[in-house]
Amino acid sequence: MHGTPGAAPPPPRPLDKLQFAMPPMHESVADERRHRKERLAGALRIFGRYGLEDGVSGHITARDPEFTDCFWVNPFGLPFRHVTVSDLVLANADGQVIEGRYHVNQAAFTVHSRVHAARPDVVAVAHCHSVHGRALAALGDLLDPITQESCAFYEDHALYDSYSGVTVDAEEGRRIAAALGSRKALVLRNHGLLTVGDSVDAAAWWFLSMERCCQVQLAAKAAGRPVLIEHRRATATWEQLGGDLVAWINYQPLWREVTRDEPDLLD
Repeated sequence: MHGTPGAAPPPPRPLDKLQFAMPPMHESVADERRHRKERLAGALRIFGRYGLEDGVSGHITARDPEFTDCFWVNPFGLPFRHVTVSDLVLANADGQVIEGRYHVNQAAFTVHSRVHAARPDVVAVAHCHSVHGRALAALGDLLDPITQESCAFYEDHALYDSYSGVTVDAEEGRRIAAALGSRKALVLRNHGLLTVGDSVDAAAWWFLSMERCCQVQLAAKAAGRPVLIEHRRATATWEQLGGDLVAWINYQPLWREVTRDEPDLLD
């Protein structure tokens, strides 16, 4: 910025004049339902962009704001990058379709419905068979506090230390929900990652961030011996970066990008 030499800089703009997005407030259940469905379709498109799809595996669910034991989910077999709001399926806790013209992935609901039931604070659950998440899961490892981003998961994720194939047993879903507890994320041994959030945006961001953290950790350990961030500083970083509001804020550039590039997702 150029100005008269020696001149005082302009005063800072008041905070209330700056544009800064925050999670919206909804005037009706219908508005909130539409919002969650839009964000769900957008998150699936973003996951498709990042290559997180693997055949028919992978799903994100969003709790309905009115029928809280029912969940919106991507249709079985429809590519993530093709999903629109009108394609989404509403299913109950047993995986039965209540609204929509497609089937749902029953294995998805075996896990997701139990997580939603155990965590009334959770709006969305994300699970995909991502490459680096599966690699870390194959080792049976958790994320170490080796970067600022991984500290967002410090003492806030767990390992489900079992594998029993494709999850179609309700009791297995309950055990997975119990392993998650009050945390934001879970490493499913020999399987992949699962994240939750108080919004679709937060759950999606945590999954994307966790996948990158897995990639960084695997690369760092392949190259040498990573230096751990000590407990006090890791905890302080988690307090700054580990909340769902921070995740929501971090996610907004991705939301703006996908809705500008692919506005048909809102159809």
